[in-house]
Amino acid sequence: MISGSKMRLDRLCKVFVLALAFCAVPAWAAFDLPELMTLLARQKSGEARFTEQRFVHGLEGPLDASGTLNFDAPDKLVRRTLSPRVETMAVEGNTLTLSRGGRTRTLALDSMPELQGLVEAMRGTLTGDGATLQRYFRSTVTGSAGKWTLDLVPLDSRLAAQVRSMRISGRASDVLGLEMEFIGGDRSVMNITPSAPNAAPAGAAVRGAP
Repeated sequence: MISGSKMRLDRLCKVFVLALAFCAVPAWAAFDLPELMTLLARQKSGEARFTEQRFVHGLEGPLDASGTLNFDAPDKLVRRTLSPRVETMAVEGNTLTLSRGGRTRTLALDSMPELQGLVEAMRGTLTGDGATLQRYFRSTVTGSAGKWTLDLVPLDSRLAAQVRSMRISGRASDVLGLEMEFIGGDRSVMNITPSAPNAAPAGAAVRGAP
């Protein structure tokens, strides 16, 4: 009797363990936009270096660029290109400032709807604002917290007339890559290097660089 009871207890334990395992599967598989936004929102500022290749339809080789990226919460994004020529694009609130060759031009971001969509996508990603992302893009998250990909397809017709899709990839709270496909066949691939090991804010910085 004792032996039979022990066997039944062992079976119940195995069933219980299996039930827990099956219950855990949906939680693991459900890594989604809200979870990703929670991860990304942990970083409030940072720096990164970037290298970018722009593949232009009709040209044999890519156009290379490199520089630095910076972000300061809640809405300041700065991309400083150092090569092939020095130029800076800074966005803070609704103000866009472009600097090149000693000249500076300031514009209202909302006067350029196409660029505004890209900037808001970056700021939405960086600050963990999924609502902003979904206002401008149809979003799809794949992977896990350790290695994720966020695919964005424009919803705004003006942005969609220029940009086919965006893909942001990263690890935990670091953004490590940004790819954009443009209408007409052009493509941009950016690789991100945080300024210091485990410097998640550097990943955040890249998110602010259309």
